[in-house]
Amino acid sequence: MDERLHHWINWILYDELMDGKINAPKHLLGNHDFGDGQVITCYKPHSSGVSIKTPAGKTLTPMEKVGEDGFYGIYFPKKKFKGSNYHFVTEYYDGTSVDTADCYSFDGQITDYDAYLFAEGKNYDIYNKMGAHPMTIDGVKGTYFAVWAPDARRVSVVGDFNMWDGALNPMQIHPASGIYELFIPDVLPGAVYKFQILTRFGEILYKADPYGNQDQVRPDNANIVADLSYNWKDTEWIEKRKEMSRVDRIKQPMSIYECHLGSWKKKVEDSDFGFFTYRELAKMLGDYVTEMGYTHIELMGIAEYPFDGSWGYQVTNYFAPTSRYGVPTDFMYFVDEMHRRGIGVILDWVPAHFPRDAHGLGRFDGMPLYENADPRKGEHPDWGTYIFDYGRNEVINFLTSNALFWVEKYHIDGLRVDAVASMLYLDYGKRDGEWVANKDGGKENLEAIALLQNINKVMEERNPGAYLIAEESTAWPGVTAPADMKGLGFLFKWNMGWMNDFLEYMKLDPYFRKFNHNRLTFSLSYTYSENYILVISHDEVVHLKCSMLNKMSGLEFDKFANLRTAYGFMCGHPGKKLLFMGQEFAQLREWSEARSLDWYLLDDPKHKGMQDFVKDLNHMYTRYDALYYNDNDVMGFEWMKVDDADSGIVAFVRRGKTAKDQLLFICNFVPVERKGYRIGVPCISSYKEILSSDDPKYGGLGRNNKKAIKAEAEPCDRMKNSIVLDVPPLSVTVMKYDFKE
Repeated sequence: MDERLHHWINWILYDELMDGKINAPKHLLGNHDFGDGQVITCYKPHSSGVSIKTPAGKTLTPMEKVGEDGFYGIYFPKKKFKGSNYHFVTEYYDGTSVDTADCYSFDGQITDYDAYLFAEGKNYDIYNKMGAHPMTIDGVKGTYFAVWAPDARRVSVVGDFNMWDGALNPMQIHPASGIYELFIPDVLPGAVYKFQILTRFGEILYKADPYGNQDQVRPDNANIVADLSYNWKDTEWIEKRKEMSRVDRIKQPMSIYECHLGSWKKKVEDSDFGFFTYRELAKMLGDYVTEMGYTHIELMGIAEYPFDGSWGYQVTNYFAPTSRYGVPTDFMYFVDEMHRRGIGVILDWVPAHFPRDAHGLGRFDGMPLYENADPRKGEHPDWGTYIFDYGRNEVINFLTSNALFWVEKYHIDGLRVDAVASMLYLDYGKRDGEWVANKDGGKENLEAIALLQNINKVMEERNPGAYLIAEESTAWPGVTAPADMKGLGFLFKWNMGWMNDFLEYMKLDPYFRKFNHNRLTFSLSYTYSENYILVISHDEVVHLKCSMLNKMSGLEFDKFANLRTAYGFMCGHPGKKLLFMGQEFAQLREWSEARSLDWYLLDDPKHKGMQDFVKDLNHMYTRYDALYYNDNDVMGFEWMKVDDADSGIVAFVRRGKTAKDQLLFICNFVPVERKGYRIGVPCISSYKEILSSDDPKYGGLGRNNKKAIKAEAEPCDRMKNSIVLDVPPLSVTVMKYDFKE
């Protein structure tokens, strides 16, 4: 062996390399200056020989074999190769030859400033560095890999490009940050990979990339190198979104169609696959949502998850749209197409917990990393999942950058944050002894609160017009108050209180509703405390809760009439709206992710009538700003009739920007027709019926008020003026009027 080469080699690192324990391979491998010359080394196990050449050169210089385990080196008295400007030609005993650049000759991409910001929890662009990124460095195409694993002894990239051999591509640790990185030449989009981690205890783990952008289709769970380049065509949409202030967004209409892509429609029923692709769904779903008059679509769990039955709420890869329906650019096309049609896209996002799957985030580098080490803080006993460590800056960075990632890379308009209550309360779902109080002795999770406030604040700063929605099921104050006013900073909150009370009311036999009148009216006592979205979500039509139609009392005709009345009241009640797919045509069965919705029901006029009714409600909602503009202003709603529980009738008005086109809702929740029924009204005006759920086209009997009704100066319901009309049983009637002094 050349003495100069022998003198240069760090034999401790050499032993670590041979033992598979090296975490700083660039200190041993690659191109290194040595005096006036240079040393180049490589590790090519199972090879018969290695030569070195310039990328375009034909002259091969054999490298010296050091030992019998595949380590090679060469000393040049003068510096012959600059940086990565050379290739290895590796010969194998079977006669094959591989020509490739040296992965240990390329500079890392993680700067000291990157590492500093990451450690501070403020490197919000870290998704551009972490993960797997196809790129060209020094004219060489390949993929740059980076992963955070501070407690690992060694991390290697393994994949279909290196026979899944952890000895071939050990990664270089960045000083003090715990980030490992490596650029591997000739690894291109489509390559399959994982990280092989040697723990401090000698265990070998195969982990999916936490920042990976594409996964294999389950049950396989490795990552796929993905190119996220896409030619977006929604510039006008995004620019318009940026111009909308917080107040502007609150005053816009929102009628949301909540959707599970895999079961909205399926190509093949009774199949674990048989899914339509993102691109196919963009056309089909886009056409349907547009026709139905929805303004937004909310997608249940899109971030990659292994188990279909989790519906996407047990996430293993937070930066990858599920591969069940296509590749990342297919999902980009889906969002782009929705924007072209004027449909906003909301994504369900799950920062509250993550599953224990062996390839996922749990015990990622052999130690608790993304989860809190204390099981009283780091585990959900009821769910069997891990809780993120909201007090660790790098975890804060992971979650914050992930929220930004979906908005900035995929142009998502809003994130609906799942299970916020479980984040806010340290004792959520836990018994005494299973949780730890905060520093003040309380049960509030101060670290999670700070995280949510910061995400909302940063989102508003970086992506004006994008927003977060809280699924928060308690009475936590200030969920939608700005963070600088000590609120959580969300733009909207799901109104779970209204949903629970209203559905319990609608389940009752009409005779008993008069004894539960407050369930119908109580929500108006707090409706202005937050910016609310009224929701009847997927959670209400699963786990033996019945479909919406089968929640209703009575025989079939009354069930449909009840449901139309419920949807009509929901449309008139202050707050944005959300219905889960299938509810719009009165799906009979509970929802299951394993099958398509029962679209054949639309051959039945009763179900088609329900679909037409919801469609007309949506179009009425977007046409009349009285139904949304003043959702959060007391002048936007006023009861006309609220205390006649025995009659089962409530009436109220909705007001918009002007005195014109104000709306009067009359809802009858009992199966009794009220002829010549007097209702107080706000002014002497002409009241014209614009929608009745009893219309025959919806499945009713046509007991409509076909002529406009002139108000009289007859006091009623605390009003100076009133109208007399016929109110059909189990119905909602909507009348338009212009306010006159």
